[in-house]
Amino acid sequence: MAELPREPGRDAGREPAGAGLVVRPEPYDSPVARRLAAALEAELDERYAGDPDPCGTPELMAVWGVRPEQVVPPAGTFLVAWLDREPVGCGAVRPMITGEPGVAEVKRMYTAPSARRRGVSRAVLTALEDAARRLGYRRLQLETGVRQPEAIALYESAGWHRIPAYGQYAADPLSVCFAKDLDAGPAHEPGSRHASADQGAPADQSASSGPGGPVRAYHSQP
Repeated sequence: MAELPREPGRDAGREPAGAGLVVRPEPYDSPVARRLAAALEAELDERYAGDPDPCGTPELMAVWGVRPEQVVPPAGTFLVAWLDREPVGCGAVRPMITGEPGVAEVKRMYTAPSARRRGVSRAVLTALEDAARRLGYRRLQLETGVRQPEAIALYESAGWHRIPAYGQYAADPLSVCFAKDLDAGPAHEPGSRHASADQGAPADQSASSGPGGPVRAYHSQP
């Protein structure tokens, strides 16, 4: 799979200083976020080529698509992982669309192929859990897919447990859903460095809800 494309000059002044792995908030409509979303979409299309996408209808996306106002405090957050000053991964927390109090959903989990098995996915997931605690959430849920065994392994090893498919995913045989109850322990600040090993204005509410165009409605990718 190709390297994540870079746009020279577009991110000047936005890169964290120094080398290593840094996870920090990023605007959901920034050039960095758009490139990561495009890379995520391309990989999901490759993995699930030929499979039906029952979650991607305009009607469902109007309700379930991620919107920018859902991933900024106090509602949620969108985080980008930088490895040696290169943006290589992302993830988001947003309120559950079904409205359960104290429950949020993890979305847009992605790590560029060149950065896998270097701690990126786990660092992003840990940072999202910490951010959710600070925002007052007590439980997180997410959906991934059967063709992403490394995603399933990551969530299981991080203490997530499988739950019945929920919401838009309930009728999708390719969906695998997880949840994790959050303790009230101390949280890391966004933008902190992580070195753990990796195992494995309101927007238009139409089907085109992701930065850079429509993103496949399901199967978060680590």
